[in-house]
Amino acid sequence: MTQRTGGRILVDNLLAQGCDRIFTVPGESFLAVLDALHDTPAIDLVVCRQEGGVGFMACADGAMTGRPGVAFVTRGPGATNASIGVHVSRQDSQPMILFIGDVDRGTRDREAFQEVDFAAMFTPLAKWAARIDDAARIPEYVARAHAVAMNGRPGPVVLALPEDMLLDRVDAIDRPRVERLAQGCDPRAMERLADMVATADNPLAIVGGAGWDAAASQAFADWATRIGLPVAAAFRRQDAIPNACPVYAGNLGYGPNPALVARVKAADLLLVAGPRLGEATTDGYTLVTPEHPGQRLVHVHPDPGELGQTYRTDLAICADMASFAEGCLMIDRAVLASGMAAHEDWVAWSTPAPRAVTMDLGPCVTAMRDALPADAIICNGAGNYSGWWHRYWAYAGPGCQLAPTAGAMGYGVPAATAAALRHPGRMVVALAGDGCFLMNGQELATAVAHGADMLVVVVDNGAYGTIRMHQEREFPGRVTGTALANPDFAALARAYGCWAEAVDTTAGFAPALDRALRETGVRLLHLKTDVDAITAATTLTAIQAAHAGKPGR
Repeated sequence: MTQRTGGRILVDNLLAQGCDRIFTVPGESFLAVLDALHDTPAIDLVVCRQEGGVGFMACADGAMTGRPGVAFVTRGPGATNASIGVHVSRQDSQPMILFIGDVDRGTRDREAFQEVDFAAMFTPLAKWAARIDDAARIPEYVARAHAVAMNGRPGPVVLALPEDMLLDRVDAIDRPRVERLAQGCDPRAMERLADMVATADNPLAIVGGAGWDAAASQAFADWATRIGLPVAAAFRRQDAIPNACPVYAGNLGYGPNPALVARVKAADLLLVAGPRLGEATTDGYTLVTPEHPGQRLVHVHPDPGELGQTYRTDLAICADMASFAEGCLMIDRAVLASGMAAHEDWVAWSTPAPRAVTMDLGPCVTAMRDALPADAIICNGAGNYSGWWHRYWAYAGPGCQLAPTAGAMGYGVPAATAAALRHPGRMVVALAGDGCFLMNGQELATAVAHGADMLVVVVDNGAYGTIRMHQEREFPGRVTGTALANPDFAALARAYGCWAEAVDTTAGFAPALDRALRETGVRLLHLKTDVDAITAATTLTAIQAAHAGKPGR
């Protein structure tokens, strides 16, 4: 057996697990890995500009492939910067592995340069956090990391790599590729579900979470359509089933359709397939309460640890989405009229009405729907701007939406970069508010350097708009700390090597979009909007009027 360095063993075992792309900001603590990658053309090394972008790109890549996105950062500042990606990976239930170059074993526990106890730091955020001290055990750790990241509820794994360990030359036996374990449905549970569906007067499904692929999506949509079951999407999981499905009822989360909210409240049976039923989807655990009196709740999830954790569950089914959706095809009942009606409600809700503002984002989304292919990948971070696309965009199915349920700003540009590299033949759109964009806008340099082909839409209202909105509601007349002084985003994009144009009227958007789509590479549209048009449903003026008599706290 030929001895190899720890760095070489690590790269060889990533190859064995199917890794074809690594996102990184280089560090001296893992030079042995970078050296091994020099002779490994099968792995595309994407060099980013900040570790937050590294973490977001790896998380997004894992969401698209179903296998862990792989990130490498250095100790101390690199790891702390990258921690946001680990947090999003955990809350979004997406597989990811973060490798951190660490101090050498001989200086540990002396608070050496940039030293952090990474197992202690990341244990609350990750599914598993550990350190590899023996280079011969790298294959074991890498295989286990993939299994942990993919199985049950997918999520992040963090492995620290002592610098000197990566230089050790040892014998090691590589391990074969690990696959995600399928969790089939219990036939007795499916029989109980069939009885519950057959006897319900107002059933409604809520879908989302991880594990929705094309097969699961199509099977569930076919079944729901056949029996007329209304299907709502969990927060930022609107691509779980095609929105063109005749029973798709819209999305839950922030600013949902009041008609959908009423349907959820009136449902006597909630079939929750995939989501954890978190705070955003349930409006702070009020739309669906943990005890949900008067409603029966069926919760389907691939991880038994999620079942019964928060909600009283009348029927818990531990299964992956594909197995569950296939099992549903065997269930029949008298056809419900509510599914088609719910879809009609969504179509009306997702059709923009003109507003008296200079730059109206509703018609802009309509122009994008007309001009872009149905399977475009829409990537956004956090902020009120995203609400226009959540409400008015029609997602074609799994793999069309990259949006952090953790509400992390700065996600859109890195996620779109990862998507453009993963799917070079598809249309990719990054959406960002002005505050959101400047958290990771430097990754435009990464996108340009790696030949990404994508459209970036920056919505600029000169404010941290979501926080401004909450200020107006909670502390009327006492606005502090939410105004932004912004650069010329179009000029900034051109400095990075992008094609760019500024747009300040609704009428100017569609022609500018057409010009952008005739270009290649990274293209950016800088939309200058009015902060008064704070959401797709209301204005700051209306919020101020509603709270005019409310004293500031």
